[in-house]
Amino acid sequence: MPGSKSSQKQARVAKRKALRNKSISSLCKTNITKAERLIFSGELESAKGAVATAVSALDKAAEKGIIYPNNAGRRKSRLLKKLNEALASSAAKPEPKKKAS
Repeated sequence: MPGSKSSQKQARVAKRKALRNKSISSLCKTNITKAERLIFSGELESAKGAVATAVSALDKAAEKGIIYPNNAGRRKSRLLKKLNEALASSAAKPEPKKKAS
């Protein structure tokens, strides 16, 4: 336990801020997980919306100082890279041709 009065107050303030920041950082992680799940399951149209939501959440968290801006940028880059690779691989696969009868 902190000794001086001012350090006790700082401990209380830090606890409040951590509690407030936890929900926002948790939301970021949840949005990223949802987007990745959609990407890997092959639902690319709904994945695009989920990625946009995750990117928005990361930008807001970085703006509020909950995560560092470079951290947000790195996470966005990784997520968009996964989406773009999935889109490229789906575009490269030719559609199976139906037999003409």
